[in-house]
Amino acid sequence: MKERWSPARVATGVMMTAWAALFWFLVLSGRELLYVSTRTKWVVPTGAVILTTAALGRLWSARTEEPEPTGKREAWILGLMMVPVVTVLVLPPASLGTYAVSRRSSFLRAGLAANPADITSGPLTLIDIASSPVTALGQKALQQKAGDKVSFVGIVAIYPDTSADEFYLTRFVVTCCVADATVAQVRVVGVTPGRFKNGDWVQVDGDFYPLGDEMLVAASSVKTVPQPHNPYLTP
Repeated sequence: MKERWSPARVATGVMMTAWAALFWFLVLSGRELLYVSTRTKWVVPTGAVILTTAALGRLWSARTEEPEPTGKREAWILGLMMVPVVTVLVLPPASLGTYAVSRRSSFLRAGLAANPADITSGPLTLIDIASSPVTALGQKALQQKAGDKVSFVGIVAIYPDTSADEFYLTRFVVTCCVADATVAQVRVVGVTPGRFKNGDWVQVDGDFYPLGDEMLVAASSVKTVPQPHNPYLTP
């Protein structure tokens, strides 16, 4: 019997090829850290190799004596699986912060537990800020850092109830990928009104003061900086 192209196998092969192309694009453009953490970025090149191999195998076997049709349900599923590929390739690159910085209620404080000894013995970081209030020992460790000089880099977040001379410095904490993102945030006071806007990347230097659940930095210097190559923090 004469072999013919199987629509189902061709469609699946094209979908796999598209995903392989997306993974290779992220690897070659260096954009993988916009979507995954430094811990899991190995998934992107590994996925690119696996998907490329799978796509080649599927297309190689697409000619068969008994072609398989593509049903309506399968076509919808394949179409939906292509949406993320098109979205990433078509839209300009953007970190989570540029989309989510104004969504105050959409992200919770990181459910992490920092080692109190690490907090008291070294420079304070935004990872410490995100995780320490989870435990009583962490809160006590932060209290001991009151008045310490700090230097943080993050995104400016201004809400409707934010005073003109303040903003919230925000950095997203990603353990695996952006789907598990939580937020590290400090209130920055003593800022020149109107100088910064939502989404600006800035470096804040100043004095740290924990006020209950709110972390405050009395700024001595605030300056704009480029977005880091890795916009997320990894615990």
